[in-house]
Amino acid sequence: MVSLGATYSVVYVFLLAVTLVLGGDIVHHDDVAPRRPGCENNFVLVKVPTWIDGVENNEYVGVGARFGPTLESKEKRANLTRVVMADPPDCCTKPKNKLTSEIILVHRGKCSFTTKANIADEAGASAILIINYRTELFKMVCEENETDVDIGIPAVMLPQDAGLNLERHIKNNSNVSIQLYSPLRPLVDVAEVFLWLMAVGTIICASYWSAWSAREAAIEQEKLLKDASDEYANTENVGSNGYVEISTAAAILFVVIASCFLVMLYKLMSFWFVEVLVVLFCIGGVEGLQTCLVALLSCFRWFQPSAQTFVKIPLFGAVSYLTLAVTPFCIVFAVVWAVYRRASWAWIGQDILGITLIITVLQIVRIPNLKVGTVLLSCAFLYDIFWVFVSKWWFHESVMIVVARGDKSGEDGIPMLLKIPRLFDPWGGYSIIGFGDIILPGLIVAFSLRYDWLAKKNLRAGYFLWAMTAYGLGLLITYVALNLMDGHGQPALLYIVPFTLGTFLSLGKKRGELKILWTRGEPERPCSHIHEDDQSINSHH
Repeated sequence: MVSLGATYSVVYVFLLAVTLVLGGDIVHHDDVAPRRPGCENNFVLVKVPTWIDGVENNEYVGVGARFGPTLESKEKRANLTRVVMADPPDCCTKPKNKLTSEIILVHRGKCSFTTKANIADEAGASAILIINYRTELFKMVCEENETDVDIGIPAVMLPQDAGLNLERHIKNNSNVSIQLYSPLRPLVDVAEVFLWLMAVGTIICASYWSAWSAREAAIEQEKLLKDASDEYANTENVGSNGYVEISTAAAILFVVIASCFLVMLYKLMSFWFVEVLVVLFCIGGVEGLQTCLVALLSCFRWFQPSAQTFVKIPLFGAVSYLTLAVTPFCIVFAVVWAVYRRASWAWIGQDILGITLIITVLQIVRIPNLKVGTVLLSCAFLYDIFWVFVSKWWFHESVMIVVARGDKSGEDGIPMLLKIPRLFDPWGGYSIIGFGDIILPGLIVAFSLRYDWLAKKNLRAGYFLWAMTAYGLGLLITYVALNLMDGHGQPALLYIVPFTLGTFLSLGKKRGELKILWTRGEPERPCSHIHEDDQSINSHH
């Protein structure tokens, strides 16, 4: 009989299968838009702080064009320049107003972007701001048949609301000035360091808890066998009541179910659907926080009596008094996070709920051998690559990245992520990692420590140290790739799986233990042979 907590955890293995590391794009690479000399810039986000009559006002974000000179990256080097409205507003003909190195504000339409930029350049403008006719940004490119692309001023597109605000101030005879600059991200942000430590630390904690539980169950089983207990038949699967083992079929099914769930998220992504995910996350978070708190408090002698005294509750069965005591706190914690999840500090509550949920899942859900682990991680490896990269061919955008960011929902991403604010990044935002990037490789790392403890291997002679090191290196390479790709989301399992699984398989083969790891998943113990011998003797009698 599987516990209610175990059932929740199996469900959450599938629900929390967002596997992505994201830093937020500031450079948008585009291989579709035509490139040629004079028209080969990357599309970069541009900061546009504004001053109205000398008083600092709003800061907007625009996008730089494919053509023209690149913008300054340092704020202190960006000139504060007056903005004037083009006359005519579309700037498709020479402006009637005389320009002396001002920035000209124009409307999109009636002629190409390069035509507007050339006319503004010839009229004496220092830069051109083009107002889009929608609230989102648009990539400004050169047309295929255009030849005059040697443009001497930078061009930036603003979303409609930002451009109309500037236009309104200008028409009210206000003095409008702006800066244009595109700051670079730091090579490494401290958020990524802490996120790496959180992911590695979570797997270490979960692995030791899982291994300790498995060893306690094995010790109890050995005691029963040594005493030649008649209850052996009822305790043959001791320890299995508290956890669920994944089969090979379930490992393959994971990809199908996770893919269906991901597509459902992508298609139904909206404010109300994210609200549903928040409720599910809170339920899982309460379960995880409660499980971890009870386990932690049970280590102290003051709480042991209440942890070992149970009361029967309908639907839930036997529940300890300690569980009853901590559950209200867990519920209040999750509710407070849900209500204030848009606050600047809410990421702390989300990470606490997320980490405890991940630890609980890794404690309850287990792989029985290396064969199942290999199938699971191999399927997850293909799943991650497909939904981050290949899905662009069918959906014209990366499904995994869109879901992780919570696009079209009005929310700052879905809750099934660990996140830390990028404190030293001029663009702000969060560094995030999907739960799947911790849970899936964490299953095989936890398996390695269980095997080591049951086989009585020390840290160096075992598999856990090498598997954990391989995971840490794989995640580190993921962050290197993330920074090389200017914050564009990376499928973390693309790097983690080869490191973790490759190390485990290679080490097992080198030590001659691959067959045991692949099939049995646990070392042979002397007590097993004693019991088998006793059974054979009894059968002869």
